[in-house]
Amino acid sequence: MLELVTIPCLSDNYAFLLHDAKSGKTALIDAPESAPIEAELAKRGWSLSEIWLTHHHWDHIDGVADLVATTNARVVGADADKHRLPPLDQALVPGASYDFAGHTVEVLDVPGHTIGHIALYVPAANAAFTGDSLMAMGCGRLFEGRPEQMWDSLQRLSKLPPDTLICSGHEYTAGNISFAITIEPENDALRARREQVETARAERRPTVPSLLSDELETNPFLRAHLSSVKAALHMKTATDADVFAEIRARKDDF
Repeated sequence: MLELVTIPCLSDNYAFLLHDAKSGKTALIDAPESAPIEAELAKRGWSLSEIWLTHHHWDHIDGVADLVATTNARVVGADADKHRLPPLDQALVPGASYDFAGHTVEVLDVPGHTIGHIALYVPAANAAFTGDSLMAMGCGRLFEGRPEQMWDSLQRLSKLPPDTLICSGHEYTAGNISFAITIEPENDALRARREQVETARAERRPTVPSLLSDELETNPFLRAHLSSVKAALHMKTATDADVFAEIRARKDDF
């Protein structure tokens, strides 16, 4: 039995705890800062065993050193990114898998936001930890990668089971929805999701994680291949990757 906990950090970041009740092991996915994570662990009486990192940006790794000092947790992250991550106890290669408390963790290559960005999929938890690749109603800015790379990454993630929880790194959902409406104003699922998100934020509830099935219905960055989206953008004959690039460029200027 795996228990998933979402922890708000900084101003708009999220970290996640994944706890195996049988073994007592707990993994942390990304470490924006240490204090709220330490508080959540103490509240639940859990000991931190491992820290999994999706990418090197400071707002996903700044809490690692303090947490390792107090818990001696093992740190795992992408081999391709090890030169700019905190010291790793295990370097991960996309396409491989590793064991956490008897559960398989699959390592997915998702470059675009950064080169070396990985996602971690845990089938037993129905959860994918996607960092700043696929996000609730959006995707990360292309700071290092090309549009074609990010489109391929999103396609890889879109093939996970529809009931997968997408555990992404930021509370950007409301702003992402405001943009998405400009791409598909007649999308009924999108309008319904906007109401749900507005209610959640008014009640100070996280909108992360989200279901992949909802992302497939409403996230414009996953929908660049659809003829209706291409027509709305006057790009009927364009490649899927080119349509994605146009959507990403519009969001950057939104």
